[in-house]
Amino acid sequence: MSFPIHRPRRLRRSPALREMVRETTLAPSDFIYPLFVVEGRDIRRPIGSMPGVFNLSLEHAVAEAKQAKALGVPAVLLFGIPDHKDAQGSQAYAREGIVQRAVREIKNAIPDMLVIVDVCLCEYTDHGHCGVIEGGHVANDATLPLLAQMAVTCAQAGADVIAPSDMMDGRVAAIRSALDEVKLTEVPILSYAAKYASGFYGPFREAAQSTPQFGDRRTHQMDPGNVREALKEVDLDLEEGADMIMVKPALSYLDVIHRVRERVDVPVVAYNVSAEYSMVKAAAQNGWIDGDRLMLEILTSIKRAGSDLIITYHSLEAAKLLG
Repeated sequence: MSFPIHRPRRLRRSPALREMVRETTLAPSDFIYPLFVVEGRDIRRPIGSMPGVFNLSLEHAVAEAKQAKALGVPAVLLFGIPDHKDAQGSQAYAREGIVQRAVREIKNAIPDMLVIVDVCLCEYTDHGHCGVIEGGHVANDATLPLLAQMAVTCAQAGADVIAPSDMMDGRVAAIRSALDEVKLTEVPILSYAAKYASGFYGPFREAAQSTPQFGDRRTHQMDPGNVREALKEVDLDLEEGADMIMVKPALSYLDVIHRVRERVDVPVVAYNVSAEYSMVKAAAQNGWIDGDRLMLEILTSIKRAGSDLIITYHSLEAAKLLG
């Protein structure tokens, strides 16, 4: 018998030993911080279902980005919420749209902060869907030029990374071609490749004001029961020119993150989504859990599963604890 020669507890007996032999570590540099940017001035509007998260006017978004950078968080992910919405989502690709202006403001104030832009129409359409509607359905091919146009205007505003989240077939190729056509060949694409039709997005839709006015997104987002299909989506997006791959959500899809990590040799990103955040916050506020401990345990599990980077609303508080 191996006992008493083998005693694994020897390496657990002090904090210093545990830290020295820890296999998976977290650092502020692992995080990407999402921001919801709105029109107006001096707006810092709390999102009821996401304690600690706000809709921010431009000057407050810049301040949040500065705080993130000071804590060692290298990147923000921007979602724009316009005052005017229409069926075509025209403010998504307007050169003076809210997200394009947010990119310029943040890059001017913090040149070395990486700015990633979520490219999708759902926050910009009056019907709340991710593309244009034809015959009562989201029209895949008619949506592609609009996504490509949004990607170009955001990159021209200074975005460091374009992150299409719409789940239209062929959108990575359309965006890559459009960026290359205007000599933006060095702007990378972070594809929401394996994005599931999940119940974990509810609080986000309050924050982004993007709840569909009819139907749902099951026709283009992935079925939660599928993992082989996720690998197919990843393969296709890489073929089309994606430079990084995302799995969304994270916590209920750790197995998908692991399978994707084993399959590809590009950076893998996971999105610790709104309801994953809100559940921790709600339980902590009720005194049911140690919120900080559970937050770090969840983030560690996402990285342990194979994610190189984690998009999380916990970015600032986690960075403070890890710093």
